[in-house]
Amino acid sequence: MIALLRRLARATDADPQLAGLPENLRRFRKERGYTLDTLSVRCGVSRAMISKIERGVSVPTATVLGKLAAGLEIGLSQLIGGQRTRQSLLVPPGEQPVFRDPESGLERRSLSPLFPDRSVDFALNTLPPGRSVSFPPHQNGVEEYLYVAKGTLKVVVGAENFTVKQGSTLFYNANSVHEFHNETRATVEFFIVIDSTIAR
Repeated sequence: MIALLRRLARATDADPQLAGLPENLRRFRKERGYTLDTLSVRCGVSRAMISKIERGVSVPTATVLGKLAAGLEIGLSQLIGGQRTRQSLLVPPGEQPVFRDPESGLERRSLSPLFPDRSVDFALNTLPPGRSVSFPPHQNGVEEYLYVAKGTLKVVVGAENFTVKQGSTLFYNANSVHEFHNETRATVEFFIVIDSTIAR
């Protein structure tokens, strides 16, 4: 029990803005009537890993987080953040959900207010030098708009490769595996707008 509490404390200290993830994952799973085994089959993540995330003793990688969101048919920001009432809303930095991928070092900051019926997700991503991250396919109809604010980013969408330099934008259908590679010696910052309007 003491060891479990220590692991939970380390996870919370490392990513305090991920505190809502365990509860959100459990809530979305139960709202859909999925058991741990059912969700495991749907998203390709082991039952044990899902259980650890729901208990707050494990922080998922970006790939695992993406698989869970796809299996639940929700956006990443919905999974890691809370929901708000649709109205004029100011969201200061401390209330913007942040996910830090323990594997790649990617930091994903959700900038959109989290409305229950939202079909557009706006995020700021920061990828350290020499690191790469991969996300699983979204459902058909989901589109992404990417803008590089700092540095140069290599983007792989299915069989297509793009080099996106600072100030450039890239549009792609996100229903295939999409990867982000920082092959430079400087941190890359890029914004992504995920539009799932057509998919609804």
